[in-house]
Amino acid sequence: MQLPREVVVGNNTLELIGEICKRLGFFESAFVVMGHKTLDIAGKKVMDLLNDDGMSVNHVVAASCNLEDIVFIEQKIDELKPQVVLGIGGGTKIDVAKMSSAHKERPFISVPTTAAHDGIASPLVSLKGLEKPYSLMAQSPMAIVADTSVIIKSPYRFTASGCADVIAKLTAVRDWKLAHEVKGEYYGEYAASLALMSARLVVRNAGLVKPGEEEGLRVLLEALISCGVSMSIAGSSRPCSGSEHLFSHALDQIVPKPALHGEQCGVGAIMMARLHNIDWRRIRDTLRKVGAPTTAKELEVKPEQVVEALVRACEIRPDRYTILDERGLNKDSAEKLAKATGVI
Repeated sequence: MQLPREVVVGNNTLELIGEICKRLGFFESAFVVMGHKTLDIAGKKVMDLLNDDGMSVNHVVAASCNLEDIVFIEQKIDELKPQVVLGIGGGTKIDVAKMSSAHKERPFISVPTTAAHDGIASPLVSLKGLEKPYSLMAQSPMAIVADTSVIIKSPYRFTASGCADVIAKLTAVRDWKLAHEVKGEYYGEYAASLALMSARLVVRNAGLVKPGEEEGLRVLLEALISCGVSMSIAGSSRPCSGSEHLFSHALDQIVPKPALHGEQCGVGAIMMARLHNIDWRRIRDTLRKVGAPTTAKELEVKPEQVVEALVRACEIRPDRYTILDERGLNKDSAEKLAKATGVI
């Protein structure tokens, strides 16, 4: 069970990056992975702060986030032998740093610049070019440094997406419990409770989540980090990824330009909640309150693509039993479900 040792959330917390590294035993060298945009947003500042603390700092700007990037970054880690790897950016840059550091058995620190989904704190990665369309286990961040003064400047759409990803845990945990009851799959009540608590926290405080509002952003970041910890405790993505995520992964395969991961999971959660006979309207209304999509039109996908994704979703991970296996949707029943929930 890998858990973060340091979690720092707040205004101007980037200033603490050198102190955090020292507390964790990293005094000599660091390797920073980031994107072109995040270089200016936070990367330069982090590198300057680490340099000022006497650390030797090297970096790479990842143009994209695929297997080639991972191989290249792993080669750089072999060459430079840094004490710690830092990932700075949204989900994909953090995932590249997370996976390459895990392969090379180097500690990893997550420095998110958006709050779009729980990948900022989870031990899992989702990258282009992997043999499977869903997340794979890498390692948990040793530390998470979430600077609200940086994240609050990102487009609000990312924050709304992060809320949707957390709210989707309401159906993910139901699917996990169902797999336990029907298939005898391991079910960890503590990990499940942590994920559910995070979802309920966001639902309860949805009114605080608004553009430019730090209080709501803090609520979301704490929920996302708790979700990441729940997956570390469970040893899998089960507490946070169920039928709604399978729907999102199917949509990724069907739609040429998919919406954000959290946005798709939120819409998926509306429909899966109806299949689970739980209050899908409350999920829909909460998503609306935070400004996340609730319909195919808002996701900018076609109704027939939603129906196709619902039918194909259970094929994404045949090993993962969910409500979709229980109900066995076909084209007609999928269309009825999407219409009944107002998604199409």
